Amino acid sequence: MFSEFKAFIARGNVLDLAVGVLIGAAFGKIITSLTDDVIMPFISLLTGGGVDFSSKYIVLGGAEKITAGMSLVAAKAAGANVLAWGSFITAFINFLILAFVIFMIVRQANRMMPPPAAGPTDVDLLTEIRDELRKN
Repeated sequence: MFSEFKAFIARGNVLDLAVGVLIGAAFGKIITSLTDDVIMPFISLLTGGGVDFSSKYIVLGGAEKITAGMSLVAAKAAGANVLAWGSFITAFINFLILAFVIFMIVRQANRMMPPPAAGPTDVDLLTEIRDELRKN
């Protein structure tokens, strides 16, 4: 069983996948930092200044435990049922940036790859079959 596992791990696809997952996780942290530390403060400034989207929420239940200006973390710790719409907006922006960057990487990779070799067309194949049938 160990030798089968070793052969499985040594396959190129598994190693490529592992490298991709590790790089993706690290890249995700970069995108999260870009969104949280650069883009969201800029959006906050454009929408009136001083708005921190990550702490925006709506209390759905347990409001008796919530005081005005309580942070999202404190509201959740107090046991309130909250709809954290600010965190969702931040996560959605993270997704859009990550999807765009991946799109650009795949686009560039496709441009660098040589086009696939053109094989014979259907007409060429049918002509070849016809000629072989005529010989026989």
